Amino acid sequence: MRKRTWGGLLLCLVPMAAWAQGSDAGTNVDLAPYLRPDQFERIKISPSGDYYAVTVPLEDRTVLAIIRRSDRAVTAKIGGDRDSVVDDFWWANNERVVVSMAEKLGSRDQPSVLGQLHAVNADGSGARLLASPFGTGEIGSRTDTPGPPRAVFLTDTLPDDERNVLVAAMPLTTDPYISIDRLDIYTRRRITVATAPVRRADFTTDRAGVVRFAHGADVDNASRLYYRDGDRAEWRLINDENETGHREFPLGFSADGGTAYLQVEQKNGPDAVVAWNPADGTYTELLRDRVVDPFRTLYDVDGRTPIGVSYVHEGVRNAFFDEKGKTARFYRALERAFPGHGVHMTSITADGRLALLFVWSDRNHGDYFLFDTVEKKADRVFSTREWFDPAVVLPTRLVQMKARDGLPLHGYLTLPRNAAAQAPMVLLPHGGPFGIFDEWGFDSEAQMLAEAGYAVLRVNYRGSGNYGRAHVQAGAREWGGRMQDDLTDATRWAIEQRIADPARICIYGGSYGGYAALMGAAREPDLYRCAAGYVGVYDLRLMHRRQSNRSRSGKTWAGEWMGPPEGLAERSPTTLAARIKAPVFLAAGGRDERAPLAHSERMEKALKQAGVPVETLYYKTEGHGFYTEEHRREYYTRLLAFLSRHLGGKTAR
Repeated sequence: MRKRTWGGLLLCLVPMAAWAQGSDAGTNVDLAPYLRPDQFERIKISPSGDYYAVTVPLEDRTVLAIIRRSDRAVTAKIGGDRDSVVDDFWWANNERVVVSMAEKLGSRDQPSVLGQLHAVNADGSGARLLASPFGTGEIGSRTDTPGPPRAVFLTDTLPDDERNVLVAAMPLTTDPYISIDRLDIYTRRRITVATAPVRRADFTTDRAGVVRFAHGADVDNASRLYYRDGDRAEWRLINDENETGHREFPLGFSADGGTAYLQVEQKNGPDAVVAWNPADGTYTELLRDRVVDPFRTLYDVDGRTPIGVSYVHEGVRNAFFDEKGKTARFYRALERAFPGHGVHMTSITADGRLALLFVWSDRNHGDYFLFDTVEKKADRVFSTREWFDPAVVLPTRLVQMKARDGLPLHGYLTLPRNAAAQAPMVLLPHGGPFGIFDEWGFDSEAQMLAEAGYAVLRVNYRGSGNYGRAHVQAGAREWGGRMQDDLTDATRWAIEQRIADPARICIYGGSYGGYAALMGAAREPDLYRCAAGYVGVYDLRLMHRRQSNRSRSGKTWAGEWMGPPEGLAERSPTTLAARIKAPVFLAAGGRDERAPLAHSERMEKALKQAGVPVETLYYKTEGHGFYTEEHRREYYTRLLAFLSRHLGGKTAR
């Protein structure tokens, strides 16, 4: 065991398996490190400190394991069938864990929470289904609760109550009104304690477990925030987006419950964190970054009282309401102990002695350290991908440029080892598109492509999150328009900066990124040498129709963010194939519900009719992103071969 002292803290480091990057190890990229799933994802220590609850990704599902800290023995497991994932989990008391399950149809899919809660004791006993849309009997039961079926989602673990938690109960209808129930985690008995004044509400409780905020939206998708003083008080409207032009999100309450903390959108620039006084309605700004929105709320050792927020931009920056507070000073000591890393306290024991920390950077996928607050010692207890040695992983740096209309754009650049000026480049637009953003940290695809010899540019075009309301709103109805211009302008910036060889640039992305890749090839046929789309959407009329048929709020969203259906043909790659000159590679799954295979098949047909070279890889059994290692290996082998033929980089081995 190697030992090293950082910033006055003794860190006991478990040896890692070294990984030599392909640029120095051979002429081809070894896909094995990239295809291997994380050893662990999220970890939380029990209130007693005796156990860890750990999510473990398998090839086509994620399971929860309970590990005894003293001997690392697995004492309990919870998992589901194929495509099931653990959405979240909570230590409800010293012995019992509550687990929320979700479904994820593909590696790039966003999990769809099933509304099922399970529970198990740390020693493996007492496992049972607590609540489900099909009733609260054993799995498969459809009777047991009165009224229509309701999905359930945990809202508050009620730390001072050993038997009960609060859950949001949602009827299985479109745009529902949601209630809050108190659920006994042993008997499954439920009692309704609050109802929402607005559809699709999220709830926020105070330290005593009293529901005080309801935040939701009606079918017009306008955000509304309601507040009440206590269980018997009436709800009152605090913010209506239709009237104020902004949204407000509750973060929590002060320890005495007298002050609420809100994240408030601004007309221009990033969101602010404010203190709101329920007694007189006054707002006091506490924190606001010049460039980015709050990324994560930081809590005191009770796990409930907000004390600050993290910002992610050029690394991770923590900011606190009171820099002299004990937990704030603890975080500052951790920052000194882990320079160049983000540090987040995921959980802490009830006595405050043992804190579980997640530590990550652009070169480190993430390590978990157990920090003893008395002995001031941190032991690394888990690593997510220990086979990647941070010493040889390629760094990623923040880049900034301006769009043609003056809008500031931010992104991240990863360069190949020993990169010369004007390297071949891959532009990698993220999916989403709205509210999603590329962030500072370890990015597997960027690392793989850089190892293959490419400069990799990721850009937070307008519509992306993290840069304030106006930046997101600037992307409304700009599919194939100004959103695409931002990517073009970023590409030209990379050429002007002599980062990219103008004759060797490819655009590649997944989901919306796949759409952007094909639109880039259509809008700028002489700029890109090739284009690759992975589980992309290419026919906006088809997407608009499917979204509108889901619900009234879905129809509102399609109109507000995509635009009227009459104008979508001219912004769909399927109708612009004749403009494309660059060869195209398409990959998709037959079980994809977000970007159905029909999008790729229509795109392929249009390209062939236009005489554009097109390669395809379809798997009928895969969803929104490929799951199985065999399929992912084939996909990335084909992708690197495709890029190599047109840009000259390395292939896979």
